Amino acid sequence: MKHMLPQEAWALIQSNPGALFIDVRMAVESQYVGYPPGVINIAWYEFPDYKVDAAQFVASVEQIANSRDQAVVLLCRSGLRSVDAGMALEKAGFTQVINVLDGFEGEPDDNGHRSTECGWRFEGLPWTQS
Repeated sequence: MKHMLPQEAWALIQSNPGALFIDVRMAVESQYVGYPPGVINIAWYEFPDYKVDAAQFVASVEQIANSRDQAVVLLCRSGLRSVDAGMALEKAGFTQVINVLDGFEGEPDDNGHRSTECGWRFEGLPWTQS
């Protein structure tokens, strides 16, 4: 698995229109916190049980992927869930898995606030909210 900073990942997505851009956060997280343009939400786990079903996640990605050699860029809140999701995809034979370091919001600062030190939003990359 490759790891890219948000700006590197955005450049890759823009230069490679065939890349899949997947947000692995829960749907409610993406909708209320925000999400990048063109991202597809396939949650690694969902509310209310927070139970990971790696096989279901992989099956969902397989349904939209053209091949296992297609670039798959994964984003979550802080870059941790996307690593687990990426490992599941690699185990299933995906060969170009990319994790977005620091995720959409990054780690919390000393006051417990996110998006103040790193992450997609902090870097000023495009995003929207529902």
